[in-house]
Amino acid sequence: MAGRRLKRLMRILIALAVVVVAVLSIGISLTIGWRPFVGPKARPLTSRTFEATPVRLARGKYLVESVTGCFDCHSPKDWKGPGAPAVAGKEGSGRQWTAEELPWIVAPNITPDKQTGAGNWTDDMLARAIREGIGHDGRALFPIMPYGKYKEMSDEDLASVIVYIRSIPSVRNELPKTEITFPLSRLILAAPEPINAPVPAPDTSTLVARGRYMATMAGCAECHTAQNHGQPVKKLEFAGGFELKGQDVRVVSANITPDPSGISYYDEDLFLSAIHTGRVKTRELSPAMPWVVYKDMNDDDLKAIFAYIKTLKPIHHYVDNHEPPTMCRLCGLKHGLGDKN
Repeated sequence: MAGRRLKRLMRILIALAVVVVAVLSIGISLTIGWRPFVGPKARPLTSRTFEATPVRLARGKYLVESVTGCFDCHSPKDWKGPGAPAVAGKEGSGRQWTAEELPWIVAPNITPDKQTGAGNWTDDMLARAIREGIGHDGRALFPIMPYGKYKEMSDEDLASVIVYIRSIPSVRNELPKTEITFPLSRLILAAPEPINAPVPAPDTSTLVARGRYMATMAGCAECHTAQNHGQPVKKLEFAGGFELKGQDVRVVSANITPDPSGISYYDEDLFLSAIHTGRVKTRELSPAMPWVVYKDMNDDDLKAIFAYIKTLKPIHHYVDNHEPPTMCRLCGLKHGLGDKN
């Protein structure tokens, strides 16, 4: 009798275990997926190299220094200088982010220094890191490195960026590695995506199409979209509300959609002036807005970006850094004029 009861109990326990495993499997598949458990997607490295040509060097310099803002993250910043530029002579040498930013993030030294920089990394290691989110050592990069957007970077622009990075002066700068705590360290494993097909040149047949590509490379949406728990708030793209921090700096990004609560009052001349000078008429832009990077972008590209911004859906979302933070029902965060939304 006791034996039959024990067998029956074992069958019940096995059935329950199967149900629990099935429920967990379905739950994981429908939510975070299996990547946090099995590791990031990563294609094998190749031996490809990118030939340095004058055209690529010039294009790469423009993209790195004036569009993508590589040095804005990968350099120590002079917070006392106008727009908080990279410290002169330390461009690309890496930066350990401050306690006001993300203290556990370290943007590595990408200069050609062989001991502390990228001098021993292959071209394809750099390519895979920039567009696919896999570091030279095979780890998943934290998505503050915007590889999710750079996956749209054309193959030729990628080659130009890498050729230029290879050409910058070597800087010896020993830095610790990024140490991301659990569970975030596992969750980011789902972010990288391999690129296994050519990425063609962008559509520049219209001003708006060209502007969309340049705005993507410049990361406009990343900073000008509110984030909740690290995820962009749906239906608020370009509508502001993202908190930007730096040394003695804390601001919330502006709504740049063509809504009355955004920049509907901007015209092309005002937009170009703001980016080139870091001022909107008499008001200074915060150094958390890296206008010091974008100020050297050529007018044709800036006009294209403005043309693209004007086509965005107007989104009503008041954001004002001159007002005390209040809860906003739209983005779920606190910022100036949040209670007016």
